[in-house]
Amino acid sequence: MHQQLISVNDAAAPDQMSDDAGSRPMDRTSPEPLALERFLPYRLNVLASTVSNALARIYAERFGITIPQWRIVATLGQFETRTARDIAAHAVMHKSTVSRAVAALAERGIVERRPNAQDMREELLALTDEGRAIYEAVAPEALAFERAVVSGLTEGERETFFRLIDTLDARMRSLVPDLDVADAAANASEASR
Repeated sequence: MHQQLISVNDAAAPDQMSDDAGSRPMDRTSPEPLALERFLPYRLNVLASTVSNALARIYAERFGITIPQWRIVATLGQFETRTARDIAAHAVMHKSTVSRAVAALAERGIVERRPNAQDMREELLALTDEGRAIYEAVAPEALAFERAVVSGLTEGERETFFRLIDTLDARMRSLVPDLDVADAAANASEASR
């Protein structure tokens, strides 16, 4: 899985190779240095955190809801009625995060719980009128925020960007097929605190 990339400098004798600046010979026995600012996983995480936290200001300040709570409101706004398990899968959140957020939203009267006649072990969740009002107030602002984020890109660049995200997502899922994405997201969230 780990492949070494061959560069033009590799054509030189191993003891004659130099680093990117060309100032000192590189020792091929030592590991390649990792520069965080050029490391894709780090860059993606920073971008995702920056965008998510900036968007959170829209709904946190006005409605006092957290990022996981907003994802539940957004999912229920999109799909009307869902189980916590459905929401966890759709919003890529750990089931315990969803459970805590649903409890807080239900306590505030934003989400209602109903028995699931198909499976009594779980509940069906839906937005209350207050929850629907929050969704309808925030969704247009969230979409405007998204447009502002990508406004520096041409239409073609936006299409390419989303296609690349889909490609990288599919590639990661094929490289680590047994990875629980919601668990990984929860672990990343915990580690960044």
